[in-house]
Amino acid sequence: MTQNSSKNPWIWVPTLYLTESLPYVVIITVSVIMYKNLGISNADIGLYTSFLYLPWVIKPIWSPILELFGNKKQWFLSMQLILSLVFLGVGLTTGADQFFTITLAFFWMGAFASATNDIASDGLYLIALKPDQQSFFVGMRSTFYRVGMITGQGLIVVIAGNLEQKFSDPAQAWSWTMIGVGALMLTLTGANYLSTPKVIEARVAKEDQPSFGKVFSTFFTKKNIGLSLGFVLLYRLGESQLVKMASPFFLDSREVGGLGLSTTEVGFIYGTLGVIALLAGGILGGILISRDGLGKWMMPMAFAINAPNIGYIFLAWLQPESVVFATTVVFIEQLGYGFGFAAFMVFLIFLAEGIFKTAHYALATGFMAMGMMLPGMLSGYMQQWLGYPGFFVWVVIATIPGFVMAYAVKYPREFGKKAES
Repeated sequence: MTQNSSKNPWIWVPTLYLTESLPYVVIITVSVIMYKNLGISNADIGLYTSFLYLPWVIKPIWSPILELFGNKKQWFLSMQLILSLVFLGVGLTTGADQFFTITLAFFWMGAFASATNDIASDGLYLIALKPDQQSFFVGMRSTFYRVGMITGQGLIVVIAGNLEQKFSDPAQAWSWTMIGVGALMLTLTGANYLSTPKVIEARVAKEDQPSFGKVFSTFFTKKNIGLSLGFVLLYRLGESQLVKMASPFFLDSREVGGLGLSTTEVGFIYGTLGVIALLAGGILGGILISRDGLGKWMMPMAFAINAPNIGYIFLAWLQPESVVFATTVVFIEQLGYGFGFAAFMVFLIFLAEGIFKTAHYALATGFMAMGMMLPGMLSGYMQQWLGYPGFFVWVVIATIPGFVMAYAVKYPREFGKKAES
C-alpha cells in the first residue's frame, strides 16, 4: 500500500470526519428538533428517529462490498453526493401534506448513504495512517466528528430558529434550512475530493478474500468478543436516551416540564461554549491515550462521559429561567463527552484489528449504533411516562452498566500508546 504523501492528515482528517458526522447528526438529531417544531409527539419522535439508526446497525452486511469493488475514496465521495440530494429532497417536501412520511423516507435514504459513507471514510483512515498515527489523530478525528454534530445542533438549528422568526412558519423555515444543508454537503464533498489522499489498497490473497462468511466468522471468534460487544452496547446506555430527549426538554413549555427555550437559544447553547468544551475534551483525550495508553484512562473517561448527565436532573427539577444554567450543564456535558468518547473510539480501533479492518470496524460501529438505537426508541415513551425529572434520574441510573463494562472489558493496557522513538 502506498500513499500520496502530499496529503497532510492534519487537513484531511478534520474535513473527512466533519463530513461523516454532519449528515449523521442532521438525520438522527436535528430531525428531532425539526419534527418537534412541526408538531410531532415525543413518543413518535423517539421511536421513528431512533429507528433511523438501523442502517448503521446493519451496515456490516454490505461492508464487504466496499472491500471488493472500487476504492474507499470513490465510495465516500459518491455517498456524500447522494446525501446532498437527500437533504435537498427533505427541504423541498417539509410543507407537503404528508411531510412526516415523505421526509422520513428521504431520511431513510440518507441514513443508508451516510452509513456507507462511514464505512468508506473509516476504512481510509485505517489504511492511510500508521497505528501510532491512528491513536494520535483519534482526538482530532473524534473532535471534528463532534464539531460536525455541533454544526448541526448549533449553527444549523440557530439558522432554522432565525428563519422561524422571519417567516412565522416552521415548515418554510425548515425547508430553507434543509436546502442549505444540501448545499453545505455538496461543498464539503468537493473539499474531500481535493484534500483526501489517494491510497493504493493492498490486495489480500485469494484465500483471504473477504467473503461474508469469513468476515463475520473472524470477527465473532475474536478473543473476549462477548465482553467487548457488551462494552460497545452499554458504554453509552444513558446517553443513548438523553440525546433523544434533551432537545425536546429544552424546547417544551415550562407547563409540561420543559425549559421553554426557543429554537435559536437551543442552537446557540450547543454552538458556542459547547464547541469550545468539545474541542478541548476531544483533543486532550486523544493526546493522553497516545501518551499513556488506553488502560490508564478508560475508567476516568467512562466517568467523564456519564457523570455530567446528573446536571439534567437539576435542570428538570429547578426549571431555571436563566439560560446560563442550561448552558453550563451543556458545557460540562460536552467537555466530558469529548474526553470520554476518545476511549470508546480507540477501543473500536482495537476491536477492528486484523486482516479485515474496514469490515470489522463496520461491525463494531454497527453494534455501537444498536446500542444507541434500541434504548433511544423507547426514550420518548419513558419520558412521557416518568416526566422529565424522573426520566433524567433514569438516564443516570442507566449509566451504571457502562461503568461496569468499562471496568470488566479486556484489552492491552498499552493499546493506543505512541511507540517510543
